[in-house]
Amino acid sequence: MITKASSFLVLFTGILCAVAQNNTPYWQQHVDYTMKIDMDVDKFQYKGTQELVYTNNSPDTLYQVFYHLYFNAFQPGSEMDERSRDLPDPDPRVMDRISKLTPETIGFLKVSSLSQNGTSLTYKTEGTVLEVNLNKPILPGEKVNFSMEFNGQVPDQIRRSGRNSKENVALSMTQWYPKMAEYDFEGWHAHPYIAREFHGVWGNFDVTIDIDKDYILGATGYLQNPQEIGYGYEKPNTKVNKKGKKLSWHFNAPNVHDFAWTADPDYIHDVVEVPNGPTLHFLYKNKKEYIDNWKDLQPKTVELMQFFSDKVGKYPYDQYSVLQGGDGGMEYAMCTLITGERKFASLVGVTAHEMAHSWFQHILATNEAKHEWMDEGFTTYISTLAMNEVMKQNNPNSLRGIYKGYMQLALSGIEQPQTTHADRYAHNSAYGASAYSKGAVFLSQLGYIIGEENLAKTLKRYFNEWKFKHPTPNDFKRIAEKISGLQLDWYLTDWTKTTNTIDYGIKETIEKEKTTQVILERMGLMPMPVDLYVEYKDNTVESFYIPLRMMRGQKENPIPSMKRTILPDWPWAKPTYSVQLSKPKSEIKTISIDITGTMADVNPGNNTFSE
Repeated sequence: MITKASSFLVLFTGILCAVAQNNTPYWQQHVDYTMKIDMDVDKFQYKGTQELVYTNNSPDTLYQVFYHLYFNAFQPGSEMDERSRDLPDPDPRVMDRISKLTPETIGFLKVSSLSQNGTSLTYKTEGTVLEVNLNKPILPGEKVNFSMEFNGQVPDQIRRSGRNSKENVALSMTQWYPKMAEYDFEGWHAHPYIAREFHGVWGNFDVTIDIDKDYILGATGYLQNPQEIGYGYEKPNTKVNKKGKKLSWHFNAPNVHDFAWTADPDYIHDVVEVPNGPTLHFLYKNKKEYIDNWKDLQPKTVELMQFFSDKVGKYPYDQYSVLQGGDGGMEYAMCTLITGERKFASLVGVTAHEMAHSWFQHILATNEAKHEWMDEGFTTYISTLAMNEVMKQNNPNSLRGIYKGYMQLALSGIEQPQTTHADRYAHNSAYGASAYSKGAVFLSQLGYIIGEENLAKTLKRYFNEWKFKHPTPNDFKRIAEKISGLQLDWYLTDWTKTTNTIDYGIKETIEKEKTTQVILERMGLMPMPVDLYVEYKDNTVESFYIPLRMMRGQKENPIPSMKRTILPDWPWAKPTYSVQLSKPKSEIKTISIDITGTMADVNPGNNTFSE
């Protein structure tokens, strides 16, 4: 448990025993931020200082470092602007809006000074990336201090960040500061900000924000001085002196890879305790027609927190905040920004999805630019199950809509492999379906392959072994292999690195001497094991399990109460497979492939035979 008392402790994440995708001992960089910000709420501009301690836990000597300057994306002619106007189906929140910003409404981040251990550095701003040449290389294991002065302007609310949102939230401050780029076993990840978000360095944040005294803040981290400002996450000191124009809000966030905050003079602030923690904070606009929804959201959020902690792993911080702001729903460390003028079910739904990201992105921190399906897809999977339970939807197949989304993608003609960089999809719709729907089906279908019980164990072990790290697809696959005892490289390869589809069918049935021969056919390029179910006219049902040879094993019977026969392996290269039934066709009612619908067969119409 990461507590307020331990918030100043540095959790060493250097040489660890885990082995990552590069087959070398796992390591990750570490960074500690101390930032002081002075915000002008009238001009939507701010000045800041940043003291950064960077620890090079890599085996490499570093000669450069890079920072992200995300707000520079909100300027006419930026890569985000050009890309949005070039796409056939741009994000409707962006469209050509950036191109129409004026000097007073653009966003920017400008670095005015930068030094390494007290010595000035040379640097260059290239769009949303700051390129820095070091005066002295950073050796393996070495710590370096970087001191920076910078200033910024908050853009009109367009995408994620901004001022004066459609719901009139004054400040949604996300991706707002110069952020050190990640360096890992693949090298630097100084990607420009075009559409996607996270791959950041784990570390500790100490942030002080000076802002107009009438504003109420919500943020990543724990408020350190509620008594000083006369407001906060503890009982306020009503005798505090507020005669000055500004107050200083001081937050500390331990072991996170991002820091976000919101501010508005009209926030309502509610606090709810989850049994056995954490504390939940809700900051939302004082708008009469939506207050009841926000009040009713709070017990549902408690249930969601309990669901995710039970199904994935215990939420490790003492606090989580649901903040009205932004342009839809977006996850950040220890908090989320969501739009709040919604119907109740929608409000719960967006909270469920963004809260689930606390596990699949802000605790299990994948490289979202390269493996976006791991955070979006895993989040979609678990939040869909959570909504089914918390909202009492009682849907026996709550993932059906997600499968439908994948099927539409697979048959659309515009699908690209999931290994495509998140900014390189030719269509936004293809990115969305691939990341969210296909990513969720990856998990659900894995349950079909290894068994639901093993899938549940895999998620928990994945969390326990890779929390506060940067797992890759291979790391997740290896956990599933260890849990199930099955070989799964074929699954990860075909599903994420190709657009191969699954298509198995019942080709024909042949009756001979009071027996029935069932000829199965594989028409898709992607291999799968096959569950075959036979229902007889006397209403008895039995199953036949055909393992895929390259799995090198088989799953447990998914329906223990049903008789199951394990047949010889099906070598993938053989297009057909024969199953011999001991009864004639006249006694058979139906023969079906995968009655559960968890195998994503793109042509289910040929999966059933009926007499």
